Parts: sequence; structure tokens; C-alpha cells
Amino acid sequence: MNQPTFKVGDLVKIVFKTPAGAKTKPTPFEGTVISLRGDQDNKTFTVRKISYANVAVEKIFPLNSAIIEDIKITKSGTVGRAKLYHLRKKR
Repeated sequence: MNQPTFKVGDLVKIVFKTPAGAKTKPTPFEGTVISLRGDQDNKTFTVRKISYANVAVEKIFPLNSAIIEDIKITKSGTVGRAKLYHLRKKR
């Protein structure tokens, strides 16, 4: 898969495969990239979204994973930090 180059602070939509019985179904997850870590083949990124009733959900995705079908950059963000962990305390 040819992946777009995104950075911390971008709003991304990831479509990944989840097992549903014997089949797999595509599941979207849209949120803000709060961290990128690792190098070369071991890169991972963390995406955080605020779901129903202001409950925050974070998922860590391996960048070169077979479960990721598509990554789209919804909105490009400009931030002054490499990690946006301070968003965890923000309500």
C-alpha cells in the first residue's frame, strides 16, 4: 500500500480490517495523530478521537501493517510539539 505522509497534529481517517467471524470487515477510525515513534519498519502511530459522551479512544497502529486498508489525511495540522500527550488532560 502506498501510504500518505502525515505528521503529528493531522486529522486522519484510517480504514482497517477487523475480524467478524470467518470474514473481515473494514472499520473506519478517525482522529488526531498524537504520536509517531520508531524507525524504518518498526514505526507506529497513535490516533486519538473523542467518541460518544466525551469518551476518548486511542489506538496504536503499526505503520506497515497488513490490517490497514487505507489512510486519508482529512485535515493537516500545525503543532509545536513532537508528541501531543497533553491532549489527554484536556476535556
